[in-house]
Amino acid sequence: MKILKTYARMFVADLDESLPLYERLVGQPADMRVQFEEAELAAVGDFLLVAGTAEATDRYRDTIGPVIVDDIDDTEKVLADAGGHTDRFPAPTGEGSYIRHPDGVVVEYLQWNTEMMNRVFGNPPARNAT
Repeated sequence: MKILKTYARMFVADLDESLPLYERLVGQPADMRVQFEEAELAAVGDFLLVAGTAEATDRYRDTIGPVIVDDIDDTEKVLADAGGHTDRFPAPTGEGSYIRHPDGVVVEYLQWNTEMMNRVFGNPPARNAT
């Protein structure tokens, strides 16, 4: 298991209004903008903007993350072996799991699909044959 990226979750009232400022702060356009459940999400730099009504976003306020990992199965196994509890879910960008760590902290872990990996990290360099 390897952590590839972490985000600071920012709750905003209106994504159309807020996103341009974060894009300017980071100096690049959003990597992603998607509807997820009753909220709208945008990832830009190391920020994940979450927009929606209080009712739609309250469930995310008590969790940390998202934390992007290379292998969600292995992540769940490592944390389950340590006494954590998992709750797997499909995500528009791959596969995720809310995992309650043994100390009670709930973290959202995601394994991105290939499209999202390429969008954020670019295509991996080709290996040199020797």
